[in-house]
Amino acid sequence: MTEHASLSLVVLAAGKGTRMKSDKAKVLHELFYAPMLHHVLNAVSPLLPAKTVVVVGHQRQAVEESLADFSVDIVVQEEQLGTGHAVLCTKPILGTMEGTVMILCGDTPLIRSETLQAMADEHLAHSAAITVMTTILEDPTHYGRVICNNEGMVLSIVEEKDASPEQKKIEEINAGIYCVDAKFLFPHLQSIGTDNSQGEVYLTDIVSQAVQGGLSVHKFTNPCPQDVLGVNSRVELAEAQRELQLRRNRELMLQGVGMVSPDTILVSPQTTLDQDVTLHPGVQLSGESTISSGCVIETGVLLHNVNLAAGCRIGAYSCLEECSLQAETVIPPHTNSI
Repeated sequence: MTEHASLSLVVLAAGKGTRMKSDKAKVLHELFYAPMLHHVLNAVSPLLPAKTVVVVGHQRQAVEESLADFSVDIVVQEEQLGTGHAVLCTKPILGTMEGTVMILCGDTPLIRSETLQAMADEHLAHSAAITVMTTILEDPTHYGRVICNNEGMVLSIVEEKDASPEQKKIEEINAGIYCVDAKFLFPHLQSIGTDNSQGEVYLTDIVSQAVQGGLSVHKFTNPCPQDVLGVNSRVELAEAQRELQLRRNRELMLQGVGMVSPDTILVSPQTTLDQDVTLHPGVQLSGESTISSGCVIETGVLLHNVNLAAGCRIGAYSCLEECSLQAETVIPPHTNSI
């Protein structure tokens, strides 16, 4: 992809995440070898934006430290006054930018780069003031509902706590990802009030503002609800972990890696495997391991930063780290180190 001088990104990562029942900031909870915030930043990176701004707040120092390897600007939301206020905090950096500002949350680790690219392209194609990502849920509880007219045009977004009983029946929800024309965004954010049940500045209120101003609000409907749902609990964290694990394993199997019971196998993104490698149930490969063709890794093996030449066989329930094995090496079961 080519660099988008007209695309800027805002990642909201200031929230505490009370439903996680944890002292740790929500976006720092790990799944599939990285904090969930890192998964979001890795997803947006292929879009090559001119600027990426991360809004931090709760446990800001820890969140900032976790971003050391990312090329991002950081702004602080001193008080948790809502999503609209969080985006407004980025005005000193993005206020003079032109083009599109894409806004998303740091707790959506399943979002795909290609989905974000398709949304950005559609936003430009429709010359919209705002494009809202939506999806359909059988149980839309906890999510803002997308209110449309009879022609399917977006009129507003109503948060769950402010929705009427009739509006709560709507299954189309706001996925919390937006593309907004930069010139529209900040002037309208400044005029939003806090007349709602939370007493906060809702980012979603810019939708009704655009409609009232006669501007185009487009919706980009994602057909895969699980890709856009936020992680708000330990249960959802485990579900997201499983999805990322299966995506990785499917990709490897399509490249010629054999897996017995892929649901139970974990392979880090940094590990490389040649075709005709066979992985048995319960295998975990972490770090920057390299597994050459013909290797067989038996049940329950843990390997970390291990290089295996062709044709090695690692016996069941072995645990090896920081080593290299020559071709055709056979390791007995229950080996703990070399």
